[in-house]
Amino acid sequence: MPGIGIGLVGGGYMGKAHAVALSAIGAVFDTALRPRLEVVAASSPASAERYRAAYGFARAADDWQALVADPSVEAVVIAAPQVTHRAIAEAAFAAGKPVFCEKPLGASLEDAQAMVAAAEASGLPNMIGFNYVRTPATQFVRQLLAEGAIGQVTWFRGEHTEDFLGDPDEPANWRCHGRPNGCMGDLSPHMVNCALALLGPIAEVSARVETIHPTRPGPEGPVAVDNDDHGQMMVRFASGVMGHLYFSRAATGRKMGYAYEIHGTKGAIRFDQEDQNAVWLYRAEGPEATRGFTKILTGPAHPDYLPFCQGPGHGTGYQDQIIIEARDFLRAIETGEAVWPTFRDGLAVAHVIDTAFASAEDGRWHPVTQV
Repeated sequence: MPGIGIGLVGGGYMGKAHAVALSAIGAVFDTALRPRLEVVAASSPASAERYRAAYGFARAADDWQALVADPSVEAVVIAAPQVTHRAIAEAAFAAGKPVFCEKPLGASLEDAQAMVAAAEASGLPNMIGFNYVRTPATQFVRQLLAEGAIGQVTWFRGEHTEDFLGDPDEPANWRCHGRPNGCMGDLSPHMVNCALALLGPIAEVSARVETIHPTRPGPEGPVAVDNDDHGQMMVRFASGVMGHLYFSRAATGRKMGYAYEIHGTKGAIRFDQEDQNAVWLYRAEGPEATRGFTKILTGPAHPDYLPFCQGPGHGTGYQDQIIIEARDFLRAIETGEAVWPTFRDGLAVAHVIDTAFASAEDGRWHPVTQV
């Protein structure tokens, strides 16, 4: 069975998730192409060695440049801070190596544009990590919409809300500095991607972006927060459908509030990632007295569920989403055919977010330049 050498840049939260996924992928999906964990690089040689020992990589690299240049590395997974994404991806493509990059694509729209240009000039497989849209539940929702199960869609509401910075007494950390690390840079890409996946391109945006807690405790006194805590967008999709998106890292009580509601002429759909194995479906049919939302528990009849579990309602989890991503990345490498979402799909998200910032500055509706 053919193998492929993987180089992983970054071994923290997402680095571990990708290392685990790459180790498990062959057993879960019986992929024709099997990954070998060859090299890991991190913020320091000492960190890289620690991750090597923990995750089972063959070697630790002194830096990401050495990883990309290593002949045993045939594909690169980027799970490092977003300010590093562009340089790593450009170097990997120049070296002839496919790239999987965590979201967001880059630290700016300019970065994202350059990364797409490098990817497409290379002709190599490329993917971006929007994992939540790959749950069996949301894949099922995409099928329902494609089949017209709720008729003509008339409204979309989406949110990505968490509360890890909801407490004003939470000390300042790296997330409190730099536009790329704010809520709009960190959380909003997931729900913008979801909206695009479910409803298609967004044509125009009216947005507001705010910092709720302008200072936070620091070791030597109050520290200024220079990025955003939450933001909202009114949107008009290219199809004409209206929508609203909200993002917050200070939404007290919300832990993984990746949620959406879709209304149509013949029904409606609700989903909440905090209950990721359930879809709520309303069909406007039958006697009014017996109508209501039906809770559908995911099971083997839904996309990408059966490889993990044979029991309906038993459920899949966060790590399983990353394994599905790994399967798709290997498939793109094996077949040479693009698998959604590619870097260009990540660029579409970046365009919406950049437009939202422009709208927040002048208070006007702005067209999304790339639709």
